[in-house]
Amino acid sequence: MLHCNRVALCGPAVLLEKDHPMATKTKTAGEHVKDTAETVAKNGAEAFKNGFEKAVKGYENVLGFGKENVEAYVKAANAAGKGVETFQNEMYLFSKQSVEDVLATTKAVMSAKSAHEAFEIQSDFAKTAFDTYVSQINRMNEIMLSTTKETIEPIQGRVQAWVDVVQSTRAA
Repeated sequence: MLHCNRVALCGPAVLLEKDHPMATKTKTAGEHVKDTAETVAKNGAEAFKNGFEKAVKGYENVLGFGKENVEAYVKAANAAGKGVETFQNEMYLFSKQSVEDVLATTKAVMSAKSAHEAFEIQSDFAKTAFDTYVSQINRMNEIMLSTTKETIEPIQGRVQAWVDVVQSTRAA
């Protein structure tokens, strides 16, 4: 074989020799690049696989979250409907009782023997009607408060669930 001290004068033939130090370094560098490329490809594939699995899991969480949202809204709507029904029934009973009380008081005033007796009947009715009205307003407030709490509760739970989903997806 041709032995030459200068690459420029001898050309690429020197690099083909097995014993030449440049050939060994070139081979070692090539193997290093090959190993690095294989490692990058392997790690990239694993990272892609893990990322894809996390994305699918997050998507499944979001789909499940949507179904649970619908259930929460239905539960909230049912609670609101029951509250409105209770409120209407209470109003109906109060109105019916008020009309009956007015009719009874009117009959009592008409059958009074004196103006003083009619005035006392009317005054007693006014006090009773006012007290009944105030207690009914308090009762209506209680119904509205309990209905509001029952209506908001399932939706509030879904808001907290959404925060949990976002945080778990972000952390993953």
